[in-house]
Amino acid sequence: MTTTQTGSARIGEATLAEFAAGLRGTAVRPGDQDYDRERSIWNGAHDRHPAVIARCAGVADVIRTVDLARSEGLPLAVRGGGHSIPGFSTVDDGVVLDLSLMKGIQVNPESRRVTAQGGCTWKDLDAETQQFGLAVTGGLVSSTGIAGYTTGGGIGWLMRKYGLAADNVVAADVVTADGLFVHTSAEEHPDLFWGLRGGGGNFGVVTSFEFELHEVGPAVLSGLVFYPADEAEQVLRGYAAACAAAPDELTTLVNMTTAPPVPFLPEGTHGKPVIAVGGCWSGDLDAGEAATAPFRSLGTAIADVFAPNPYAAWQQALDPLYPRGLHNYFRSAFLRTADDASLRVLMDSFVNVPNALTEIHLQHLGGAVARVPSDATAFAARDQEFIVNIVARTPTAEGFADVVEWARGVTSALGRDAATFVNFTGEASVALVRASYPPDTYRRLVELKNEYDPTNLFRLNQNIAPSA
Repeated sequence: MTTTQTGSARIGEATLAEFAAGLRGTAVRPGDQDYDRERSIWNGAHDRHPAVIARCAGVADVIRTVDLARSEGLPLAVRGGGHSIPGFSTVDDGVVLDLSLMKGIQVNPESRRVTAQGGCTWKDLDAETQQFGLAVTGGLVSSTGIAGYTTGGGIGWLMRKYGLAADNVVAADVVTADGLFVHTSAEEHPDLFWGLRGGGGNFGVVTSFEFELHEVGPAVLSGLVFYPADEAEQVLRGYAAACAAAPDELTTLVNMTTAPPVPFLPEGTHGKPVIAVGGCWSGDLDAGEAATAPFRSLGTAIADVFAPNPYAAWQQALDPLYPRGLHNYFRSAFLRTADDASLRVLMDSFVNVPNALTEIHLQHLGGAVARVPSDATAFAARDQEFIVNIVARTPTAEGFADVVEWARGVTSALGRDAATFVNFTGEASVALVRASYPPDTYRRLVELKNEYDPTNLFRLNQNIAPSA
């Protein structure tokens, strides 16, 4: 199910040469030695051929690239970490604005703030902030870019204690569709500041974020405990009950998966279905054993690898399971409660997983996420206790259409009116974008789009279309 996009507009050679000459970074074009490497993205399901990839070295390059796409009428893809599941990080016959050279990070340990450019990944940011024993909620896979992750909301291991990544943004620098540079915060352009925190990439290119930081680590009690698949019902029901009493310092998830060939699992379980419960305790280490105990005694433990781990290492622990180049399709659904009907859907779906790469995640929200008013940011799903994330993958295009249909079926069975996480909608879909926001939030996002991007230049995203 490899997807392609085509555009009728072609950029003229003279225009392209003039554009490239004015960049401080580089312009990569078809035929260049590194073109195939630079056009590839993390999700192997999307194989596209841009007219030019602008590897921006700074804000001036970003403005120049936005101006090129707008003036030439070309589709514009903005790439941070390149993890976009629907393939929005690239485009056929258009312009890719690549931020990956923009990795500047400045930590102020006294104010507990960090300013980070839009090309940073979570591995980059964690390395700098942990030098001072500080962190902000980041992605579960460290190669994920901070930009798309944060503008979609940002769910991670610290969220129940410190909120979403978006909740910790205190300011951002943005290049808008008309090529203007805007600094936004609660005091400056507050409407745009609201929309950037959950509204995705609809309103401009975020060239840098300023985050509030928190004391985390250097070690956190974190890890996984594995249970047999035939205890799925017991584990899921016990997990939901344990979550009701979990302290805010503890963020957990259930992963209904296939046992990887790792040395801490018995060889006889390798390649077999298992239930893994993962968690991160961000509080005092001495209190972590008692807080995590209910999640580590939900059934017959095959292996329990909870231990004090460096926070940065825990942030990278899942990286080997999410390599570059696989065909990926993710879907999601928020659950107000983990009721019997929802748990039954998860159990039935687990029995019918199409391959060993496919996973079902049930992640606990609440805590600091729920304490933010639903209208404070564009991420409005504050009253949902859980989120289900469906990870459907194949090594190549073979069989990919089948796992996509399976994933769609799981979320449909959870309820066609279930709210969706905008970063895990899987594909470009007007219906799924509408399902990501309450009606009042969506109307406000459309008004913001009308103001900052009335021609929908930034449309390669989970798109909020302008009224016109």
